[in-house]
Amino acid sequence: MKKNSTLKKLLAAALSLSLALTLAACTGAGNDSGSSGASSSDGTAAGGSSASAAKTEYKIGLVKYMDHASLDQIEKNVQKELDAKSAELGVTFNYADYTYNGQGDGTTLNQIAAQLVADGVDVVVPIATPAAQVMQSVVTDEDIPIIFAAVSDPVTANLVQDMDAPGGTITGVSDALNTEMIMKMMLAVDPDIQTVGLLYSKSEDSSKKPIEEAKAFLDASGISYVEKTGTNTDEVNSAVDALISAGVEAIFTPTDNTVMQAELSIFEKLNEAKIPHYTGANSFALNGAFFGYGVDYDDLGAETADMVVDLLVNGADPATTPVVILAHEAATINTETCEAIGLSLDDVKAAFATLGIGVVEITTAQSFS
Repeated sequence: MKKNSTLKKLLAAALSLSLALTLAACTGAGNDSGSSGASSSDGTAAGGSSASAAKTEYKIGLVKYMDHASLDQIEKNVQKELDAKSAELGVTFNYADYTYNGQGDGTTLNQIAAQLVADGVDVVVPIATPAAQVMQSVVTDEDIPIIFAAVSDPVTANLVQDMDAPGGTITGVSDALNTEMIMKMMLAVDPDIQTVGLLYSKSEDSSKKPIEEAKAFLDASGISYVEKTGTNTDEVNSAVDALISAGVEAIFTPTDNTVMQAELSIFEKLNEAKIPHYTGANSFALNGAFFGYGVDYDDLGAETADMVVDLLVNGADPATTPVVILAHEAATINTETCEAIGLSLDDVKAAFATLGIGVVEITTAQSFS
């Protein structure tokens, strides 16, 4: 055990009462899913792995940064795939007792991390960059591996040394954006666009790289841009008001959790202003944005769970396990918003087809069914 272990365990014990009070809602969200994450076990995994024969139950610490459609979708699919692997391999992947929601709060995330250390989990699965960064700061000193989900730029976030050779106890699945393609699709819809709004949170490392990529593309294309940021829903609403007043003709947002959480409160004012919102995930479109383009979060959740299983059952080494970057697929268009802002869905499809991009149609809802 490392020298900080005893101190951290004492800290975890001291925080346990506070954690029980402040995270009641968080654990409830994780534990009311109707699945225990457990299956019957005969002590033998498929293929006769000695690791699985020696251990038949694994504790999975599953930590979601906050509630919104993107992260909820990932969480559900991590759990779904772990349940499937439990049945297939005859071992128990117990996530239900160790699932938490950080509510977008750093103090809460630190308390969760301390509790997971005290619980002796076998792996921590943080969903989104801020959750991964807090988990790294606490659990890596205890030699607990991390398999992250939906970290857009793990190198910039200082989670891994290299995408192909992480070099530590952390690896996972990235939802890195193809920002250039989003810009090209924006111009395909409106070749004469003059001013673009950039809407994001400065507090999120996941937004830094795609925003810089967007600026570089727009500069090279001779298109001006206006930046507005927010660190909470009220500030995002104010930022949107400012962008509307500035006369932007379209808005770009990467996979930004802060803006995603605010999307249901901003899409109607953007619709009224006839401004298309181009975003980095289909869940934005589910919550009212005109457009989303990114990785499939169902697939991302399943891939994350598969990496967890490979680590625990097959003994995969995070230091040499490359970060997985999933391929981008079709663009997602909210057909209600498309009509509200005065665009023809057929024209949008035709514009995207020139770039080899198909379209998935969606309507506004709070979450995926």
